[in-house]
Amino acid sequence: MESSLTYLIILGALSAVTEGAGLLPDGPLQKAVGDSVRFNTSKTPTETLFHSVLWKFKGETILFATPANNNTTPGYEDRIIYFPSTASLELRNLLTNDSGEYRVEIVSATADQGSTTLEVLEAVSGVTVSPNSADLLENAPVTLRCSSSGSSLTFLWMNGSTEVTASDRVQLTNENKTLNFTSVSRYDQGLYRCHVSNPVSHKISETVNITVNYGPEDTRVSPSKPPYATGSTIILMCSANSRPSPHFTWHVNSTKLPHDGEKLQLMKVTMSNNGNYSCRAFNPKTSVTVESPPVPITVTVLVVSPACSAGCIAGIVIACLVLVAGLVGGGYFYLHKKKTNRRMTDFPNTEVHQNDYVNMPNHQHDNMSSHYENVDGSHYENMSAEFRRAK
Repeated sequence: MESSLTYLIILGALSAVTEGAGLLPDGPLQKAVGDSVRFNTSKTPTETLFHSVLWKFKGETILFATPANNNTTPGYEDRIIYFPSTASLELRNLLTNDSGEYRVEIVSATADQGSTTLEVLEAVSGVTVSPNSADLLENAPVTLRCSSSGSSLTFLWMNGSTEVTASDRVQLTNENKTLNFTSVSRYDQGLYRCHVSNPVSHKISETVNITVNYGPEDTRVSPSKPPYATGSTIILMCSANSRPSPHFTWHVNSTKLPHDGEKLQLMKVTMSNNGNYSCRAFNPKTSVTVESPPVPITVTVLVVSPACSAGCIAGIVIACLVLVAGLVGGGYFYLHKKKTNRRMTDFPNTEVHQNDYVNMPNHQHDNMSSHYENVDGSHYENMSAEFRRAK
């Protein structure tokens, strides 16, 4: 009976309470289902308990606290934690039904009240996109749809790291859940994802691969650098702008060659290889074939200066030998003359002049001759023996 009377007195006092600015944080406070939320007041913690604290949700009391005891409304007993030093309140295991306005009324030396709102959201889950891939021809239409569970969802489409926005060919409908291409281009190819979020969670779908096939276009042949001489090698390359890469065939004068691929190699060419060469690019996805402009190839005989004949070579060899012999002979003569002059310089008294013999009287010649004639062999032998002894 006494507690009831106290409660009624407090309620009467609260009728004169004015709204306290900033007593509770501004809302809405956003939390996920199953989380907890704490309504913190702006009161400074104190050891002196408040005369009374009243918490309400949507106008209904969920907690009444006095210094003597705390009264919790049935259904909240295991979910509410009360902090008497600041009159704050924590609510656990949130449900979507917990969304709404929360109000607190505090009576102490003064009386204050404040309010805020709570929004309990379901977390994002189960994000999927259909179809999960698309292999398209350029200019074809395609539609991607994103689905997800959760509340207050926001949808965003990404191509790689680029956000997809609406244009003449691109439409975003159904709150961006649907991405529609009225006509895809080759630049739309890429890896697409659907990003789904709300204030409490965020999820991304699996990748959707969109392939856009086109071409071939701008088919051309790049030849080796002319001129082309007989016996040389010619390499021709074929290219085209296409997705997927095309299949190449080669033709000369409109006749198909038994060789496929982007590279054609002609080895040891002759004039029989002359002609107009072209390649054809075929795209198996678009079923389109495009032929390159023809490239004329002309093989010519390489003109080489005639070689020196055998007689010419023999003449060159003989001339070289004569030149060498002349150089050797001249050198020998020079060295011999130099050596002779050095001898004559070293022995000047032994030099005999021809005039000495010419001016000699005839009787002297005769006497010398008879002198040598009268010398017998024994004389020479005696001279030889004396010469040996002298040695």
